[in-house]
Amino acid sequence: MKKVSFTEFGGPDVLHLIDAEESHAGPGQIRIAVRAAGVNPVDWRIREGQFQKANPIELPAGVGLDASGVVDEVGEGVEGVQAGDHVFGEGTSTYAEFAVLSAWARMPEHLTFEEAAGYPSVMETALRIIRQVGVRPGQTLLVSGASGGVGSAVLQIARDRGITVIGTAGAANQDYLRSLGATATTYGEGWTERVRQLGRVDAALDLAGSGVIRELVELTGDPQKVISIADLGAPEFGVRFSGVAGSVPDALAEAAALIARGKLHIPVEKTYTLAEAAAAHSDSQAGHTRGRRVIVV
Repeated sequence: MKKVSFTEFGGPDVLHLIDAEESHAGPGQIRIAVRAAGVNPVDWRIREGQFQKANPIELPAGVGLDASGVVDEVGEGVEGVQAGDHVFGEGTSTYAEFAVLSAWARMPEHLTFEEAAGYPSVMETALRIIRQVGVRPGQTLLVSGASGGVGSAVLQIARDRGITVIGTAGAANQDYLRSLGATATTYGEGWTERVRQLGRVDAALDLAGSGVIRELVELTGDPQKVISIADLGAPEFGVRFSGVAGSVPDALAEAAALIARGKLHIPVEKTYTLAEAAAAHSDSQAGHTRGRRVIVV
């Protein structure tokens, strides 16, 4: 099968499309014929070796966590799913023609494979950090770097829960943030004063890793009210870096429920082929994403 792999840590150019042996479903797993794979910032952070101290991987390694596709193998002990079912979920080495998933759910009706591939890790992350930051209905949450996949999910989950959101993004994405229910403002010089003029901030999330941790602590008045998923230096300011996964099955179930109620939609900004994985990573690292980037198999 075709699979994206890398044999050394480094930039996007270390990614190569190779012929590899097919993976197979073990106990408690399923295998899918991949139709689409989500591109997440964690993918290129792993490729760069950023997590080697905390969670080392062996090389050569595949790439990708999220995927949607058609079930073609069901492992021992798995019930409620069969070959031919359309599912989305999380596994390993999902930039490939076949991938093994350890968590999955049936795809919601009317969702395309490309759209479905963008939800698993994004929803798990969004739900986890909203819970960890402790923001409650009626309070205001500041989201720095709000237009990407996780930000898009956070904004919509917060709106559904009665949480007010202030989102920062580039000038081109202001209307997009407003369409998701946020009060939008741009980043750059003077952004903290612009936020203050919008009102009190009870909690904040750093999704972009753009060096704003100190300012987020100042705006909330408490480092315990700030969570980062993108700045490994956040603990220097007393801020928690959240990189430990919660329950993906719960996240998939909540995603499906919100989608069914018309309360959640994350657009696919751009699609790539397996051979274009390096370009997908370059674009992801450049930021300014509106929604999700997806590899179509």
